[in-house]
Amino acid sequence: MAFASNGYNVIALDADSVPNLALSLGVPRERAEAIVPLSKNEKLAEERTGARPGEGWGILFSLTPKVDDIADKYGIKILDNLKLVVVGSIDASKEGCMCPAIALARAFLLHVMIRRNDVVIVDSEAGAEVFGRGLAEKFEFNVTVAEPTVKSLSIASKLIRMANELGVAKNVLAVNKVRDHIKALRLVAKVLHPEAPPTHLIRWDDNVVKAEEEGLGLNTLPRNSPAKEDVFHLMSKLISFSKRP
Repeated sequence: MAFASNGYNVIALDADSVPNLALSLGVPRERAEAIVPLSKNEKLAEERTGARPGEGWGILFSLTPKVDDIADKYGIKILDNLKLVVVGSIDASKEGCMCPAIALARAFLLHVMIRRNDVVIVDSEAGAEVFGRGLAEKFEFNVTVAEPTVKSLSIASKLIRMANELGVAKNVLAVNKVRDHIKALRLVAKVLHPEAPPTHLIRWDDNVVKAEEEGLGLNTLPRNSPAKEDVFHLMSKLISFSKRP
């Protein structure tokens, strides 16, 4: 939403195995729960790849299905310049390998990262899956979100190292739910030293807690929300790090 409010055309992709970005963006719960992720949409997968997921071993299907219309047909309009597409997880399938639905989701991810001039934000769960399968080299940034604890920052350190190994040149660490800036920065230096990437702190915000408790989207946060202000500052940093105008 920060990018969209600053005039960018944004497509947000929810690639989590348990997608909930729709709720965070203010989509009503009933509508959000009715969304079928691309990686679970068997009818669409069959239509585009020529095979139905779950038909068994040895089936032939297209690894390059038509995907250029998916954002327009299956995307959810959040704002005039912000669209959400729920992709779902691409790390597994019913057969435990690449299946038609996974091939469709992967092809769509590659398409939006290669051919669109929009800002593309991929929300994924912690892990290497979304980096792999030919996707990593298409990312301009990897923003690793962690909390100011040793355990969380240790996991973040591994993910950042993994992103580097997989070809993501620009890494940013976003430390969330920060109550004490000095303690948080010292902890980052201790856990990630000497490999800490540019670090951005996002303050603890009771407004976010209240929104989560009430099932509201982050679009309901007040203008003076500390977390909202910090996310906008993070957006400014990403723009300054980027080669984009």
